[in-house]
Amino acid sequence: MALSGSKVHTVLATLLLARGRVVSDARMNALLWGWEPPATSGAQIYTYMSRLRKLLGDAVTIERRQPGYVLQAPHSSVDLLEFERLDRLGRAALGHQRFGEAAALLTEALGHWRGNALANVTEHLADAELPQLEEARMHALESRVDADLALGRHEQVTAELAGLVARFPLREKLRAQLMTAYYRGGRQSDALQSYYDGRSLLADQLGIDPGEALGSTYAAVLAGSRGPGPGAGIRRPEPSGHEHGDAPDMLPPDTEEFAGRQAELTALRRQLADSAAGRGPRHLLVTGMAGVGKTALALHAAHTSTAQWPGGRLFAELVRPDGRPKHPAEVLTGLLRGLGEHVGAGGPDTRTPGPAGGDADGRMELDELVRLYRARTAGRRLLVVLDGAVGSRRLDPLLSASPDAVVLITGRARLTQVTGARTTPLAPLGDGAAFDLLAASAGRARLLAEPDATDDLLAYCAGLPLALRATGSRLAARPYWPVARLAGRLAAPETRLRELSYGGIDVAGALLPSLRQLPESALARDTLTRLADIGPGSFPAQRAARYLGTRESAAEQRLEQLVDGALLDICGVDRQGRPLYRFHDLVLLLAASLKDAAHQEQSEATVAL
Repeated sequence: MALSGSKVHTVLATLLLARGRVVSDARMNALLWGWEPPATSGAQIYTYMSRLRKLLGDAVTIERRQPGYVLQAPHSSVDLLEFERLDRLGRAALGHQRFGEAAALLTEALGHWRGNALANVTEHLADAELPQLEEARMHALESRVDADLALGRHEQVTAELAGLVARFPLREKLRAQLMTAYYRGGRQSDALQSYYDGRSLLADQLGIDPGEALGSTYAAVLAGSRGPGPGAGIRRPEPSGHEHGDAPDMLPPDTEEFAGRQAELTALRRQLADSAAGRGPRHLLVTGMAGVGKTALALHAAHTSTAQWPGGRLFAELVRPDGRPKHPAEVLTGLLRGLGEHVGAGGPDTRTPGPAGGDADGRMELDELVRLYRARTAGRRLLVVLDGAVGSRRLDPLLSASPDAVVLITGRARLTQVTGARTTPLAPLGDGAAFDLLAASAGRARLLAEPDATDDLLAYCAGLPLALRATGSRLAARPYWPVARLAGRLAAPETRLRELSYGGIDVAGALLPSLRQLPESALARDTLTRLADIGPGSFPAQRAARYLGTRESAAEQRLEQLVDGALLDICGVDRQGRPLYRFHDLVLLLAASLKDAAHQEQSEATVAL
């Protein structure tokens, strides 16, 4: 079957890459036209779908399923899916040292690559998907070479490896494999020369020394331990998880209800792909107020870019459940354990180190943990997700020095001290995206049956994903409730925050740490309490000064503190160029609850006197 035009190729490829999941109209628009789709994009997509239905016949169905389209081909074979299945089986066989089986499976997997991947698609789709596809192919190829070397086939793979190293001179594992093949073929000088060439390239182009894979192979060649025999030419997976098949994966489970952030997800995945390929910064930030969905977006982007991180994916929460920040030593200890290091429990205090670089109970000093962490991540292409950054001072020790490691950080405020970082700011969801997220839990038909009550729910949640999840989870757990019943319970402002708590989700509990984490938390609490009645519209510092009983300059300083804690937004400037501020509706409810609590405390104190 022949297809004409890059747009039709892009539509088909996008549907196939979705692996039976719905591709939203927003994502299809982005992959077809980028950030500026034409006004007739919906009609054009409909035309492409109709053309594909005619070309593909009855064996394939393309259905319109909100918010987009889904392709089902139960009786068809897709090269990518077959490649992934065989690659998975092949790497499992390799891990169990069934080398002949692994070589056969991985060779068959690579046979499903026919020409260039994603040929004749738009640059938008190629940019979004091609890096991870190419990375997956290279890992399968490296694994197949591992199996061939273990079977003593070094002579058969030497020429192939020489060509691959010429094409990918900075890929250290390929060079290490070529060195092994050279040495086992009696060409020790060629093996050493290949190492020297690689070391020079890494220093000139990246400013780094060879990583563990290349360095250990060089040491083994010098020691004469790369001799022939099954398994002698490959480096076994180490506890650190450096090999792709054993790479550490510390990511929490992906959310099943991700919705409403397609544009941000597309942008963040593109940033991750650029950073993984060395085209972008190594530090990426996702910022926004508490409950806006920073962690959900970061984890979903990380889960959907698996193939880009052969060295593994690490994850660490930087704060405790009550919002108190963890000490960097505690975080580093968890990350090092994920990398296979047996280290003692880190802690906020540093003690006199013993002979092993730690203290008597196995605790290591922060500087030693930092050095060990940077040594274990050097030369590894891995993703590190750091969730809940409070300030740059605690963050600095956690940033890997390796140019191959990408660090994805979530935090409530912009971390200006993280130099060269690219930031994805998150705002509350618009009505359409908020409806999609609520419907993911509560059911679309149920919401559409009561449109007025649903509109009320959306207004009460004010676009905050955490509030929408609490509301959707509550409706899902009460299938016999009319939507209007819950809307009525949320209608009263004085009890709304209490009602927006369900199943471990607590909106007020998520907002309060934003206050506690500020350097002058008592002053920030006082500011928020005094501004409880200022209303939901925009206001200048001059107006806030009247509520606070201070001069305008002092009021502006106090407002900026709330901005730093993501409890207040700057929404524009007035005619004099002075900033205008605005509270999120639910933050105003928090302020009112704090004000009521302060009045209650004063009343109780008066009675006690």
